[in-house]
Amino acid sequence: MFRSPPIAGAFQPVGCQPRLSRRQVLQVGGLGLMGVSLPRLLAAQQVSDVAAQCRADACVVLFLDGGPSHLDMWDLKPNAPDGIRGEFKPIATSLPGYQVSEHMPRLATQMHRWTVVRSMRHGVNNAHAAAVYVALTGHDRGEIGGGTQPTDNPSPGSVLALLRPPERPVVPHVTLPYITKEGAGGPPQPGFFGGYLGSAYDPLFVLKDPNAADFAVPELTLLGDVSLERLSARRALFGNLDKQLLAGAGRDGYDAMDSFQRKALELLTSADSQRAFRLADEPDPVREAYGRNIYGQSVLLARRLIEAGTRMVTIAWAPDANATWDTHGSNFASLKNTLLPQLDAACSSLVDDLAERGLLDRTLVAVMGDFGRTPKINANNAGRDHWNYCYSLMLCGGGIRPGYVHGSSDSIGAFPASAPLTPADIISTIYHQLGIRPDREMHDRLGRPHRLVPTGDVVPALLA
Repeated sequence: MFRSPPIAGAFQPVGCQPRLSRRQVLQVGGLGLMGVSLPRLLAAQQVSDVAAQCRADACVVLFLDGGPSHLDMWDLKPNAPDGIRGEFKPIATSLPGYQVSEHMPRLATQMHRWTVVRSMRHGVNNAHAAAVYVALTGHDRGEIGGGTQPTDNPSPGSVLALLRPPERPVVPHVTLPYITKEGAGGPPQPGFFGGYLGSAYDPLFVLKDPNAADFAVPELTLLGDVSLERLSARRALFGNLDKQLLAGAGRDGYDAMDSFQRKALELLTSADSQRAFRLADEPDPVREAYGRNIYGQSVLLARRLIEAGTRMVTIAWAPDANATWDTHGSNFASLKNTLLPQLDAACSSLVDDLAERGLLDRTLVAVMGDFGRTPKINANNAGRDHWNYCYSLMLCGGGIRPGYVHGSSDSIGAFPASAPLTPADIISTIYHQLGIRPDREMHDRLGRPHRLVPTGDVVPALLA
């Protein structure tokens, strides 16, 4: 397969290093005697409290919003009775003894790189919003649906942006190509945003089709009449207003505003950010390999962003919860004709490219959804309905154990038969690999404490 050359000046993996030494933290703590506010002290502690022995520097989540069918992808049951057994044939993979759907042939050749978990479960079966929320944050609030709220727990990308900001002036956290809604016309789903950390830690949402000929990210583009010199002059003007802002907003308000200004100016003038979004620089064979569709090109853009130094990219694989993987009707037709070929091409190309560039060891890739699908096939043109009691997902790179199948389901894929796990276990493990303690205490903007992941454990069996 044709490969494009690495992006010039691309991100080089580095080990996890605390951003403040113990001595520096003590020095910052001493400033409390001089009137430094508690939230600022907590922020300093958060930045310094990153584990030194992380295995990953970045993460890509392919979130199959709506609920991918585990029974027709990762955990086929060819011996199950009619009405449960799917239409697809299992095929051999590069992991001896393990089979996947015939419609994932390229991923089948990579399974020696992946961990597959076939014993996932959680407590949400009806509300996509709540299922997405538990899948992405580990916080299971039951069947309480609804859209995103400022009091939500933050997304992993938001936590990374706070605790492990990029080493270079690039966008720390990107979600594309949609802000997935809870049904067409509904509110945005929770789990993708900064939540109680504040909107400053929301991702950059790239909501244009990367497959379009005129794809661009205007948020990172200077207006035609604004040169770099003019931008520098504006920054000088901001500097002259600093004293007035400090007097009017207080120290914390000033720092927040100054931080926003600096980040915006850095991104607008950053060659790394600008270059990462230039998909037209990729050779045509590479773009074809990922798939010339909105999701394939979004995954290719994710690779370029990771290469440039972005910490986390989330692919929201649906404009709304019912649009793609929520296959209540025509499950097999949708998977065969569209969903699985697109996923197979994009995901396999991503892993090949990361490995070829020496980035896979330090980049964790997760393929998961909000739940699975029912063992019983319904009468809606052979669809499958929601099923939270047992489902599957895939992980690789970033210190994840290669060539491993964790847990099993019963004979019809209805319930875990061994080694059950919850989303909190998976999110805890991802955080652990990224150098962040899942049991750490986070603080909202009022200084109130929150445990990052409320339950669940790091799963040693999943780690290399």
